[in-house]
Amino acid sequence: MSRMLFANMPVENVDATRTFFAGLGFEFNDMFSDENCVSMIISDHATVMFLSESRFKDFISDSITDTTQSREVLMCISADSRDEVDSLVDSAIAAGGSSWMEPQDHGFMYGRAFRDLDNHVWEVMWMDPSAVSPE
Repeated sequence: MSRMLFANMPVENVDATRTFFAGLGFEFNDMFSDENCVSMIISDHATVMFLSESRFKDFISDSITDTTQSREVLMCISADSRDEVDSLVDSAIAAGGSSWMEPQDHGFMYGRAFRDLDNHVWEVMWMDPSAVSPE
């Protein structure tokens, strides 16, 4: 069975979040977006739902994590090359995000990370396909 993934994340400003990620080249599903939510397409099987904090609270029974103080999740997306890792992270920082942690360079695998406008951490990772053993 092929499953889909829907990651739900609270944001302070839905419009600003959409503008930020659109500037990084991401697309959105407008059928599932409105003034309280924006549906960002990662792939055919993965979507990130950015919900206004008030809408996000409709789905939880406790409090929203303070992302300036701690992490609840690390989002990691793949890139096709080391250059794409650098380009995406540099673009995110230039668009108002911030750098997070030092780059990780293991030769066959390279990654960097940024915090978005709401301090959610996004890792961007490239791995040399020839380094992966076929099973």
